[in-house]
Amino acid sequence: MKFQKLNAPSLKELFISELENMIISGKLPIGTKLPSERELATSMQVSRAVVNSGIAELEQKGFVVVKPRIGTFVEDYRRNGTMDTLVSIMKYNGGSLSQEEICSILEVRILFMNLASRLAIETATDAAIEGLSFYLEKLKNATTPEDAATSIFEFSHELSFISGNMLLPLFFISFRDLVCSLWVRYATKYGIEELYQSALSIYNFVRARDVRGALDYIETSTTECISGTRMIY
Repeated sequence: MKFQKLNAPSLKELFISELENMIISGKLPIGTKLPSERELATSMQVSRAVVNSGIAELEQKGFVVVKPRIGTFVEDYRRNGTMDTLVSIMKYNGGSLSQEEICSILEVRILFMNLASRLAIETATDAAIEGLSFYLEKLKNATTPEDAATSIFEFSHELSFISGNMLLPLFFISFRDLVCSLWVRYATKYGIEELYQSALSIYNFVRARDVRGALDYIETSTTECISGTRMIY
């Protein structure tokens, strides 16, 4: 059995994780003014550089807002957060998401997959569509839920790329960690073959240039994951 190399988190990562946990848990309520960088560095026994870069990343994630010459405040991350914010919440919850969060992700996925499929059917070349089979083969041969999740994400991302819409692949990438975590859970519950058959169905509709069939299948199969017989949560 092959074991993965262990990597110790950096001081910056530990600093960010500690503040994220305090904010998500409510120990640092929204609107709280944080101590100065000097005070944080002294209290947490890290350098000012660690605090400064950590605060900058926390602001990018929507956990804090820096007001020049005033201070740093805990932000309403649920209103002003990013996809990275949701990943941090998932890590805080032990790698899990709430039913509402999973439902929201899958609803957005329907929109993205429908658009990618429709545009690919309407504009992609036969060769580009045929290229999706490479990712199908990887999915078919996957031996772990993690490998299967990566492969079906790559299939979906490539579908978005051949759609010709410049922004779609970027949207797919922004959801990568969240969506992959759901597919790992799905493959664990229902098997890798189920994921493969789902991707194969989409591929067959796209290859046949069947817009209505593709959109109906994506909506129906994803709805099954939300409230049907293949619920993820």
